[in-house]
Amino acid sequence: MGNFFVYKGDGSTLAQRNLTLPPFEPITKMSAPGGYYASPALRDAVNVAIALGQPLLLTGEPGTGKTQLAFSLAFELGVGLPYIFNTKTTSIAKDLFYRYDSLAHFRDVQLKDKSEVNIRQYISYEALGKAIIDSSGKRAVVLIDEIDKAPRDLPNDVLNEFENMEFEIKETGEKFTANKANRPILILTSNSEKNLPDAFLRRCIYYHIPFPDKDTLMEIIRRRLALSDNFINNMLMDAVNHFMQIRTAKGLRKPPATSELLAWIHILQENNIDVNANIPEEIHKLAMSYSVLAKNKEDLMKLNINHT
Repeated sequence: MGNFFVYKGDGSTLAQRNLTLPPFEPITKMSAPGGYYASPALRDAVNVAIALGQPLLLTGEPGTGKTQLAFSLAFELGVGLPYIFNTKTTSIAKDLFYRYDSLAHFRDVQLKDKSEVNIRQYISYEALGKAIIDSSGKRAVVLIDEIDKAPRDLPNDVLNEFENMEFEIKETGEKFTANKANRPILILTSNSEKNLPDAFLRRCIYYHIPFPDKDTLMEIIRRRLALSDNFINNMLMDAVNHFMQIRTAKGLRKPPATSELLAWIHILQENNIDVNANIPEEIHKLAMSYSVLAKNKEDLMKLNINHT
């Protein structure tokens, strides 16, 4: 397995083993926007949302590509990186547009001459605010990730802002409206942790990303990973079949998704692991790889019991 086992856990150092710690090499293709695969149905939903100027709301299992769609869309449209807002349980409507540092403002008012304090210097713009005031002359892509995490009031509180693509900074009275021709394109994701308000849903284009079938998984893998001919010809289909067996195995609390599959396939290829091999060394290597797929102790134990 080459230099994969740089850590042995027995106190022996790399120097004693005449090894050096290899540099980390990110798998750039795995997250490259040009390698994203959108099904025809997802592609159509995106185009409908763009044509109507409505937000596209995406649901689906974590790891099925909801977030990455925004990067793929921005890449293909040539508008730079998307503006991103990561929703929190404490997020309120104005957080999508701007933040006001009231504490810093109050402190400076106490310590400085009031003529030196301009309230605008305590305003910072967030994803949707940046997109609305964007002066590049392009239609920016905005990703509002996991909007279902927000308090229930937030989706209802932004209905008018989403529809008119405008917002007001209450602290200064300033109002900003997006250029109609350059209306931002909104991608919203939800893990369906809680239901979104009906009034909000009526203003969205909706699409659920289903878990891919085997043929689609093969296409995703080829786009996302640099695979050797030997692995493609001899091991890839067996690995995908094995993965699908794991996903459908009874009792798993969290079946692995596409992102776990890609990482797992990378480990299999790097270490030449054959999922069908039946010798102790190969079984051990396969069991080692399950740490990529399982996300809790119970699932890891089930994988090692059922598939070794």
